[in-house]
Amino acid sequence: MRIVLQALLAALLLALTGCGYNEFQRLDEQTKSAWSEVLNQYQRRADLIPNVVATVKGETNFEQETLTKVVEARAKATSIQATPELVNNPEAFQKFQAAQGELSGALSRLLVVSENYPQLKANQAFQDLRAQLEGTENRITVARGRFVKAVQDYNVLTRSFPTNLTAMLFSYPVKQNFTVADEKSLATPPKVDFGGPAPAASR
Repeated sequence: MRIVLQALLAALLLALTGCGYNEFQRLDEQTKSAWSEVLNQYQRRADLIPNVVATVKGETNFEQETLTKVVEARAKATSIQATPELVNNPEAFQKFQAAQGELSGALSRLLVVSENYPQLKANQAFQDLRAQLEGTENRITVARGRFVKAVQDYNVLTRSFPTNLTAMLFSYPVKQNFTVADEKSLATPPKVDFGGPAPAASR
């Protein structure tokens, strides 16, 4: 009986080494690590925004609607609890992605509008914050790219035979990935309407 159990155990171990179990462990950890870096960069951006808002508030007649949208978008984005499990929940992941996209859009508009304010353009503190924001956006792009690749590798393993059987047996679901809701919009230049003449430069 003992020999039979040892043989079954050996067969099981042999089967596991060839079914991708260890690869699932590696790729699952890789996606978690990549996701953590995405969140880290989003948090860095969120931490910079209060300083940007405080600096812009000092500019006379700055578009309040633009500023308000940034504040509201930040509040919405930071209200979503971005746990590692989020990538296994399509609806929650979509909401998270939409909120971060809304914040990106609001920040982009603020930076475009700021070009109409000579004092802001000459404000070194604002320019430093702007450079940090732009650098953070680049880091977000890189982090998202690494996450996309990590999830792609993981999902290929999850859907391929025979490792898809291991995925079903050990409950390794397909993970959600970043997508573009409307790919055609990437080819369309953004329309910017300042709603009136630019403010005159201070003398």
